[in-house]
Amino acid sequence: MWRVCARRAHHVAPKAGSGARWTALQEGPRAPRRSLRCGPAPARPRGATSGDGGVRALCGWSPGSGAASRTRFLLQLLTSTGRRCYSLPPHQKVPLPSLSPTMQAGTIARWEKKEGEKINEGDLIAEVETDKATVGFESLEECYMAKILVAEGTRDVPVGAVICITVGKPEDIEAFKNYTLDSSAAPTSQAAPAPAPAAAAATPPTPAQAPGSSYPTHMQVGTVSVTPQSVIPPPLATPAGPATPAGPKGRVFVSPLAKKLAAEKGIDLTQVKGTGPDGRIIKKDIDSFVPSKAAPAPAAAVSPPSPGVAAVPTGVFTDIPVSNIRRVIAQRLMQSKQTIPHYYLSIDVNMGEVLLIRKELNKMLEGKSKISVNDFIIKASALACLKVPEANSSWMDTVIRQNHVVDVSVAVSTPAGLITPIVFNAHIKGLETIANDVVSLASKAREGKLQPHEFQGGTFTISNLGMFGIKNFSAIINPPQACILAIGASEDKLVPADNEKGFDVASMMSVTLSCDHRVVDGAVGAQWLAEFRKYLEKPITMLL
Repeated sequence: MWRVCARRAHHVAPKAGSGARWTALQEGPRAPRRSLRCGPAPARPRGATSGDGGVRALCGWSPGSGAASRTRFLLQLLTSTGRRCYSLPPHQKVPLPSLSPTMQAGTIARWEKKEGEKINEGDLIAEVETDKATVGFESLEECYMAKILVAEGTRDVPVGAVICITVGKPEDIEAFKNYTLDSSAAPTSQAAPAPAPAAAAATPPTPAQAPGSSYPTHMQVGTVSVTPQSVIPPPLATPAGPATPAGPKGRVFVSPLAKKLAAEKGIDLTQVKGTGPDGRIIKKDIDSFVPSKAAPAPAAAVSPPSPGVAAVPTGVFTDIPVSNIRRVIAQRLMQSKQTIPHYYLSIDVNMGEVLLIRKELNKMLEGKSKISVNDFIIKASALACLKVPEANSSWMDTVIRQNHVVDVSVAVSTPAGLITPIVFNAHIKGLETIANDVVSLASKAREGKLQPHEFQGGTFTISNLGMFGIKNFSAIINPPQACILAIGASEDKLVPADNEKGFDVASMMSVTLSCDHRVVDGAVGAQWLAEFRKYLEKPITMLL
């Protein structure tokens, strides 16, 4: 009889859903079903603990228990944890992929799609802050956002953790309304519940198997669309409501570039009215923003100073949250300084010829491009690396890899930290091409639009602080590279000359080469600096 009831419930058409199964259970064993086997079913001994007797023994049922007990028991069987996953429609679990070689965790900077929304092909789904930059996810096919499992703003989500669920049909969304990783068929260790409204309290779930750098076939890694900045301090309370519509959590919607410009200009985003999609603040809103007369009011709402006493900042210090990029920079620099045997070689270079040729070339270009002294330095460094390939090598623990092409990493300072975009094949490029590449890469780096392949890798690094008036400094090697060149400012000095006065005034630039002693010996480093100086003091030799 028990099997008859269960069979009737399960043989209901699958599309009928749980409602039809409930109806089948309520009907009970009124009409006997014909067995699929020919002939009568064999009799079972009364004392057996298997079959119906086993079920009765487990649930404490007796013939007099009534239909209600049977119904509750069968309903419990159908709605148990092991059967809930069976009733879920087809879906895709989207894990957090590894978006850079050194990425171990990321921060969900922003969800571009909400639960229940349609995702068209090419739509941006989410923005994830990695250890290098903030990367956007784009969809390669049409789907629907069924469930978001990691709240926006959650920090340090491990690579491979499931962050959301997508489905192919809109009618399947409702099935995931109360979905958590605990309800899935695959067991997970210490799976976290659904994310709480507060982003800081949300704990990223840990899947049973982390797929590493793999991600669903209908997802792809898009371009870097956000300037990396992981935590935004909460805005001060204002007496008047903000002009910009805020999200359900009071969050102001603003584009990454607009946020950066507002921070540079000291503009309160709550006073800016957004004209972008859904009231989002964009660059045009920041450029055209005019502060209102009532804007200084929030400062008085915090702590009004007493008469005759100057306002002082609250507390004695401010804790600035560490972004993923800053954390990785700190780890890599500390690892480099602790594990790489650095030594430093300094030399002065006469830049007189370079300045003259640069002036003539810029006149010839007539505003099409502008060649800088740094472009000459990049070209001279690349050619010196061809002459002394030991400096263009990498320490790989078991081998020393000597590179046959020179990809020069140029250090660029951004509000989020230092990043090194790469001028690829600098040894075969002309000065104008190098100049255009550097301008484009530096602009994209400061706007947070670099793609991962544009800053990952490189065989030799140049760091130039001469524009800040720094005479000389020693840079830290960027592993696995073996050398980094630190460029100081040029200054006029008296140098010996074959003339009536016996001296001349020359523009001398101080450079310091940091070398990995495991790869580059002192004599080899000195040889590289000699070739580098020769190319700059006689720029015409770069044509040979």
